[in-house]
Amino acid sequence: MNFSSFIAKRYLISKKSNNAINIISWISIVAISITTAALVIILSAMNGLTGIVASLYNTLEPDLKIVAAKQKTFFLSADSLNYIKSIKGITAISSCLSDKALLKNEDKQVLVSVKGIDQNFEKVTSINSAIIEGEFKVSDDKKMKHILLGKGISNQLGLNLKGYVNELSLYSPARGKSSSLNITDQLNQLYITPKAIFALNDEFDYQNVFISLSSARELFDDSLNVSSIELKCDPNNLDNVQNQVQLYLGDNFKVKNRYQLNDVLFKTLETEKLATFIILAFILIIATFNIIGALTMLIIEKRKDVKTLYSLGASVNQIKSIFMKEGLLISGFGAMLGLLLGLIVCVLQQKFHFVKFGDEFVVPYYPIELKLNDFVWIFLLIMLISFIAAIYPIKVFTRSDVTKD
Repeated sequence: MNFSSFIAKRYLISKKSNNAINIISWISIVAISITTAALVIILSAMNGLTGIVASLYNTLEPDLKIVAAKQKTFFLSADSLNYIKSIKGITAISSCLSDKALLKNEDKQVLVSVKGIDQNFEKVTSINSAIIEGEFKVSDDKKMKHILLGKGISNQLGLNLKGYVNELSLYSPARGKSSSLNITDQLNQLYITPKAIFALNDEFDYQNVFISLSSARELFDDSLNVSSIELKCDPNNLDNVQNQVQLYLGDNFKVKNRYQLNDVLFKTLETEKLATFIILAFILIIATFNIIGALTMLIIEKRKDVKTLYSLGASVNQIKSIFMKEGLLISGFGAMLGLLLGLIVCVLQQKFHFVKFGDEFVVPYYPIELKLNDFVWIFLLIMLISFIAAIYPIKVFTRSDVTKD
């Protein structure tokens, strides 16, 4: 421990002749601790919410999705598909065909987004984990075709899988028949049996249904094209796989990861987190500036010590360093105390779920996700603010004239 650090530590723990200095120092420590703990708790809570939202969307989203850059559907040859399958890091590949259609149950009807999926879709996504009622089989039976509906759509159509279930009808415009005078001739109709219901969130539950790829080709009059090729990848090799697939397919295709598929949502969540961090940082600045008062009173009290140290050979910069380190010690102690307090509160929430939402929400309690980089950024921010706050009193009250008789 060098000279200035030793003196700064002694000043921090030693009793002051003026008790107000001790009180102000502890007020600074407590204010920094509380604000730091609040930062940790709020940012960890926002991390938790982001994680929950991401998990909901990721249930039905693949690691990578290939779509056409300018067209709704596209065709990939068998050679292209085989090459993509051969890329190291890809563990499963699924072809999908999507479009809008009208879903009808007797006198009730709703416009839905229909997604035709093949057998590998269950390997590419976690669709089975979202099913709350029934059991969905991608392959159709010889006598009936199956459909997986969102909970919201099921409620709108008045379905109850536990009782007798009517066949539903899917309608889509038929290709090349728009000139027919008979409206029924202009539509493809598919009779389909509901086999399962999934639940994620309102955006998905009130819009999406899933049928087999063969049924989708029949409904949309498209025996060759697909809307997307969806890939399951090794998470450690995801970026490399994305770059290789994009390089192979060229500019006519887009290869998107889960973040890019929902970039607006995730950018919004990140912006909210940044805005919250900035607001709390301003509160932290106010709390940290208590150090100005504490250091000012300490320097005034230690003027005789300053002159003595200067007479013994200490330079002005060394004397300034003493009080700078004193301010950083106060901030550092308060920051560490606040980080520890915030960590304890977050761990307790994770373990015992003190703050709850209610059974009607997707998660019954407030989610918490701790991230090391949040702790690092909070600590660095506090130390930076403390350094800036300490500059003024040290510069003013340890001028060279103070060291002279």
